[in-house]
Amino acid sequence: MPENIGKIFYMDWELEFLHHLQTIHTPELDKKMLFFTGLGDKTIYIILFLLALIIIPKTRKYGIPMAISVAISVLIVNVGIKPLVMRCRPCWLEPDVPLLVPVPHDYSFPSGHTNAFFAMATAVYLKDKKIGAPAVVIAALVAVSRLYLFVHWPTDVIGGMITGVFSAKIGYKITNPFSGLFKKKKRRR
Repeated sequence: MPENIGKIFYMDWELEFLHHLQTIHTPELDKKMLFFTGLGDKTIYIILFLLALIIIPKTRKYGIPMAISVAISVLIVNVGIKPLVMRCRPCWLEPDVPLLVPVPHDYSFPSGHTNAFFAMATAVYLKDKKIGAPAVVIAALVAVSRLYLFVHWPTDVIGGMITGVFSAKIGYKITNPFSGLFKKKKRRR
């Protein structure tokens, strides 16, 4: 926990909801929530995943918009909003609640995991709804995991969803005019 825990503000329903989630913990659910939150824990894996999508010709049309969307989302959230808002995390406010993850050291609003996954999922969804729908479900599970693990307020997750979708729409507007360049060219016979 950082020395300066930031600004403490939340609505009563948020803390009540988080306390309710603490009552439904089971070993199996803990494993699932750790898995989904873990998808966003290692930045290097996200970068490698996006690079693989960009390198592979069949997935490039998804990889490039996803990478641009995530870059925009990280700039908006980690460089812009989090240091400006400086919101205290619930686990900093109530350090007696047992955590299944290490205590995060950056500020809470908006959720970076939620932001990044909604940026990627929305980028895919804007290109192909059939593939994008499961990606949105995964992004939603990542968001829920952040609440379940007591590291974010519900409004942090909502803020992460909004910034992620917004970033993906910007990424789509940037990359869509060039989408023809990413298609595999057919050979003439």
